Amino acid sequence: MEKNYTVKMSSKIMNFCFSSFNCLSSSENASHQQDSQALWNLQAFSYDELKIATDGFRSSNKIGEGGFGFVYKGILEDGRRVAVKVLSAGSKQGDREFMSEIASISNIRHKNLVKLHGGCIDGSSKLLVYEYMENNSLAHILLGGEENRAMLSWKARREIAVGIGRALAYIHEEVKPHIVHRDIKLSNILLDQNFAPKVSDFGLSRLFFDSVTHLTTGVAGTLGYLAPEYAVSGRLTRKADVYSFGVLLLEIVSGRTAIDFDPDVGEFFLVQKAWEMYRSNKLVQMVDPVLNEMRFSEQDVDRFLKVALMCVQQKARLRPNMSTVVKMMCNEIDIRNMQISDPGLITNIMDVKIGNPRSSSSSFSKMLSPQFQTS
Repeated sequence: MEKNYTVKMSSKIMNFCFSSFNCLSSSENASHQQDSQALWNLQAFSYDELKIATDGFRSSNKIGEGGFGFVYKGILEDGRRVAVKVLSAGSKQGDREFMSEIASISNIRHKNLVKLHGGCIDGSSKLLVYEYMENNSLAHILLGGEENRAMLSWKARREIAVGIGRALAYIHEEVKPHIVHRDIKLSNILLDQNFAPKVSDFGLSRLFFDSVTHLTTGVAGTLGYLAPEYAVSGRLTRKADVYSFGVLLLEIVSGRTAIDFDPDVGEFFLVQKAWEMYRSNKLVQMVDPVLNEMRFSEQDVDRFLKVALMCVQQKARLRPNMSTVVKMMCNEIDIRNMQISDPGLITNIMDVKIGNPRSSSSSFSKMLSPQFQTS
């Protein structure tokens, strides 16, 4: 259930968000105006307060970096440990991200969603303040070598996957208006001191009201996680997040990245590799080798990998919704006799319909997260 909180945000932040509505289409404008009450639910911080908390945004306190700026750890005067996201000054894309992030998550609470405490606007500086996650991100753990990955037993990975699934089911199906995240990936899953997952970074998210079945929008996200129908046409539905979750689930089980490299075969796509192993009845061999030193259930691994493949099926209508995905992972739905069709995958830039009139994206670079964008 949604909850409303009454800590008021400063009028400066409100004025910024309302002025930003002028840059949106009429339909987006209406959606954000209806959700504007959420902007009052957060705490306003001063720039100096956050500067002191992060020791002057000291480089040693930097814990993350993205296309829109940097993230620093800090301690507030009241003792709370926080993560301060500093958006790049003067970026219109950053303005949009700032507004989207506030509008999307300021009035919702879920144990697997990172908590947004508040924000700050000081001249061209825009900052967001989150709860601090002791174990950084899932990317930090899974991409940090075998020693890091060994910190995650099969039980821990299973609980992380289910937690992420529940968070997505919540924003897709329970929250009104519904939310599509658009950038589910390893680095946007944070881990607390007990390795419980928290979905973060709603800067690319979009709101879906009950009457809206899809949006046609500029394509955004990260290469390797993009649902093919969305990448090609810009047609966005909740099934785009389902696809991204399927890729993420393959990564969690295998310890490999969405686009990986093997000395023998070169670069490969994890989705493609998993499908080949499934067709050869060798799916369980996808499991992260570090788990071979631990106890894990082959039945569990097989089920999770098959659920992942259901999520990345080429035809969006065949992908299950997220609440069904959670039930499948928890073995509340028997998937043993379910058919899995070919996965969808964008493996070549030439497969993308650049300049497609149905899409508001004018170039393939808009498809990619900043770390993959071309100049």
